[in-house]
Amino acid sequence: MISGVLPLQAEGPQKSLTQYNSFTINQKTMRTTIIIFIFIFITSINQLMAQNSHTPIELTAEEGQTLVTTRGDLKDGDFMEYLYWAWDAAVACFTEPEAEKFTGKHVLYKIDLPSYTSFKITVIPDDKQANFSLYAYEAGRITEANTVPNLKRCVRCEADFYSERPRKGRPQDHTRWVEDILAIRNPYQVLIGVVGANGLAEGGFELQIEIAPYRRPK
Repeated sequence: MISGVLPLQAEGPQKSLTQYNSFTINQKTMRTTIIIFIFIFITSINQLMAQNSHTPIELTAEEGQTLVTTRGDLKDGDFMEYLYWAWDAAVACFTEPEAEKFTGKHVLYKIDLPSYTSFKITVIPDDKQANFSLYAYEAGRITEANTVPNLKRCVRCEADFYSERPRKGRPQDHTRWVEDILAIRNPYQVLIGVVGANGLAEGGFELQIEIAPYRRPK
């Protein structure tokens, strides 16, 4: 009999069990990692949406008033990372190729639009060399859910911006204006966005809202 030599043990089943346990642990770790990743992703999206949740300044017009004016500065606005709402078919405010003209800070306003009323909205920058843009849209009621960039649809949206090509009836100076913001039978609320083009982040301006009775074209 040979002493000092231990008999070989069968390692197959034990090794397989170890591999199975290791595989199970790896699966659990992977599952936990995926859950954490999803949680972080959702949290980041919510934070981003919160950052992009802009609060409009409320303007009012007394009955019979024909002009509302206010002063503002782009430095008091916010950048808006997502502009895809503007060229969605349910909004149709401006096209994607024009997006660069809306990449500066946005200053938002909202105002009631009574029945049988039309607005012409004009922004006049203090600096005649400053490149501003302007948009305005109508909704039944302006809330956080339909304040840009959360806008999914609206009754009407109009925009104005510097155009490299001459446009009939629109001289290319420093002012921007939109019209045909109107209500017939139903009243609406209007959200107005004064924006710097090409990343412009500061600059004073005057906003004018001309109010007139709406008369259906004959």
